[in-house]
Amino acid sequence: MNLRKDLSEKVLIADGAMGTLLYSYGVDRAFEELSLTHPEDVLNIHKAYIEAGADIIQTNTYGANYIKLKRYGLEDEIKRINQAAIRLAKRATSGTGTYIFGTMGGINGASDSKVEQAPLDEIKRSFREQLYCFLLEGVDAILLETFYDPNELKTVLQIVRENTDLPVIANVSMHEPGLLQNGEKLPDVLQEIADLGADVVGVNCRLGPYHMARALETVPLLDNAYLAAYPNASLPEMQEGKIIYQAETDYFQEYGEIFRKQGARIIGGCCGTTPEHIRAFRAGLRSTKPIKTKEVRPIIELVPEEPSPLEGVRLLDKVREECTVLVELDPPRTFDTEQFFEGAKALHAAGADAITISDNSLATPRISNMAIASILKHEYDIKPLIHLTTRDHNLVGMHSHIMGFHKLGLHDVLAVTGDPTKVGDFPGASSVFDLRSVELIQLIKKFNDGISYTGKSLKEKARFHVAAAFNPNVLNVEKAVRLIERKVEYGADYIITQPIYDTQKARVLNEALKEAQISVPVFVGVMPLLSSRNAEFLHNEVPGIRLTNEVRERMREAEKAGRGNEEGMLISKEIIDSISEHFNGVYIITPFLRYDLSLELLQYAKSKEQVHVI
Repeated sequence: MNLRKDLSEKVLIADGAMGTLLYSYGVDRAFEELSLTHPEDVLNIHKAYIEAGADIIQTNTYGANYIKLKRYGLEDEIKRINQAAIRLAKRATSGTGTYIFGTMGGINGASDSKVEQAPLDEIKRSFREQLYCFLLEGVDAILLETFYDPNELKTVLQIVRENTDLPVIANVSMHEPGLLQNGEKLPDVLQEIADLGADVVGVNCRLGPYHMARALETVPLLDNAYLAAYPNASLPEMQEGKIIYQAETDYFQEYGEIFRKQGARIIGGCCGTTPEHIRAFRAGLRSTKPIKTKEVRPIIELVPEEPSPLEGVRLLDKVREECTVLVELDPPRTFDTEQFFEGAKALHAAGADAITISDNSLATPRISNMAIASILKHEYDIKPLIHLTTRDHNLVGMHSHIMGFHKLGLHDVLAVTGDPTKVGDFPGASSVFDLRSVELIQLIKKFNDGISYTGKSLKEKARFHVAAAFNPNVLNVEKAVRLIERKVEYGADYIITQPIYDTQKARVLNEALKEAQISVPVFVGVMPLLSSRNAEFLHNEVPGIRLTNEVRERMREAEKAGRGNEEGMLISKEIIDSISEHFNGVYIITPFLRYDLSLELLQYAKSKEQVHVI
């Protein structure tokens, strides 16, 4: 058996989805573990694909690496799981002449958006460990598949090439036909992968046969690698809580020949495909002879237009040079908006640089902040800074929401995770969290390049400045500042903090930022206390807020004297004094729409003369 020789002479048929068949058995845990616990099920699936006409099967090792197995508490079983999977594949192929591909799946994939993205060093260690299992047990080739991030694939491919001369098949995955998630074109990425030493380059997952074939129409035959196609059975649908793919296989029969004519030397299946789909591929081939030439469909490139300049000075530019004050007003919880807009107009007239509008803070439903922000901007000519939580929007809704921000001219966004729904008025509601806040920042900034999450051109570049949230109310601010560093790496333009109640926090935060060499502007939060009871509630029940014992005692004593509100304002002014010594940005949070309090603090903050050049 010689895989490279066979690929030079004919088209090979690969197997379909292992996970789909195991899923149909009701498995709800790591499929890779079944090579240990249910070996006969895995063996029978291999045999079914071989009987259906597969020249190639892949090991049940897609996620059998440290990072993915750790999610199931199986990180100590890596060697046993990979070893068992390879030996099962060898049992199934014994005497058949079928090739075995040792499969390694992408780690930072689009389907893992709820899981924190793994650092590159961890990915390298994880792949090396799995690769060594393949090399010890022996496979015919290495299959790298379902890589949405081309850079991760390139990194892994280099590791493979440093350790073995086995044939390598490297497949990327796309959301949009012909485009990678980072906006790169499929032909360019496949050529780069081929140049790094892959014997076969191709596409798998996400797309069905039609769109995958359309994508391959843009890819020329390469001089230094062959092509591969592993489409999904169809787009998935939900039936009785289960993910279901179309079971019709006749459709696949015509695509065996279509993929051959697009230059594919390996044709297999991904999610939803069964032995019957593979049988259909085999039956649809009019020949196994590879094509030598093809007509390539040109890519119609939609270059995003540059945005027109905005009128006036933007917050990010202003806060670098002078005192800049943001004032937060929560949208109303009822349809009565009179007090809200009355307050917004008064604050704007007094010099507020922007009105920030929360996104259902404390998981309490309010009028849409997008609607409120649009009214502020277009009816009152007041600059809004709009909050956006990852809690309330899945990835589809989030994408739509951000596009709406752009078209409404809402260009300043604070990206936050949001409080869990269980703390709000609707504890039975679900928190979405398709993205973490850092990924939301990254997504919003991607729109500035005119590229959607899927890599598709939006035909126009956005102009977003993105703020990130930070909580300085921790014991070790120096350590917590690493989070700011990370958010800046993901694209944050400036930072907005939770309110502080310790006059030393501003100094400590400033020193920690300088030590970490982080130079983005910071708006430090201040929120007036209304009473001792209010102070105790904030300290004990509101996430992210901590009061010093001194402040709590001052509020208790002031309450006894009937001057709790006055003491709360005095404390806020002391906090503003400390902020102004170190930062240009002040973030005033209005309690219970008491904009009269924010108005007084705004005027006080604006009276400070000290300016810091950033």
